Amino acid sequence: MRKNGAVPHFERFIAFGDSITEGLCDPHPLGGFRGWADRVAEALAFSQGSIEYFNLAVRGKRLEQVVADQVPLGMPYVTGAQTLVSFHAGANNALRPGYDPSWLFPMYRESAVRIADTGAQLMLFTVQEVKNPETKTARLWNERFGSFNTNVREVAHETGALLLDGNQFDVFFDRRLIAADRLHLNEDGHRRVAAAVLANLGLPHDSDWRDQLPEAQPETVGARVKSNIQWTTSFLIPWAARRLTGKSSGDGRVAKHHEPQLWTAP
Repeated sequence: MRKNGAVPHFERFIAFGDSITEGLCDPHPLGGFRGWADRVAEALAFSQGSIEYFNLAVRGKRLEQVVADQVPLGMPYVTGAQTLVSFHAGANNALRPGYDPSWLFPMYRESAVRIADTGAQLMLFTVQEVKNPETKTARLWNERFGSFNTNVREVAHETGALLLDGNQFDVFFDRRLIAADRLHLNEDGHRRVAAAVLANLGLPHDSDWRDQLPEAQPETVGARVKSNIQWTTSFLIPWAARRLTGKSSGDGRVAKHHEPQLWTAP
């Protein structure tokens, strides 16, 4: 929550990032994706009457692409404390071979400092780690994102940014908040993240965002095998093919809100 306890009022909300901020796997009733950032913008518009919203996030983008392509487009609209800015990038770098934190961490820090120095209210995010990792893949995930998250926390402390650290809340370790691709948040996951952001800002929010889900029913061996086959054919193989060909899911895409939009309360 904001340190001074005051309820904030923002003239605009600018979001930089990749698929999580774009809103993948949170279907919008009118088509496309909604996501936590859209949900926050909607809540701000409802509580304030209006908000200028600018979401430049595109799926698959690496940190250097966010910094080179998105940040220059959004920064001219940053006007001090009246602007809320979310910055969530770098996870796609850590998922790829050749990941090198020696340059990624400094670039992340420099970008966050640049935004914070404008006086805007900056928000940063950790990546969810795996609780009790049992596989080599899960251990590698935690090895990479453990240090990534440490860097995010240090930068948040240095810049005074609001930090959303899902690893501090048990509910975000529940895989039932993850979509069928086993990577992105599903609808309830995005809803809870939006509520966590609003709570961090001291604004009205869904009060159940930290509540545990009902106890899960045991999964049968047959259901697990079927799920693994579907995931492999629908997500793993296409992902691996893109890596082999040097392509990204974001190639040729533009941000869904690539120009500032005035959102008003219904």
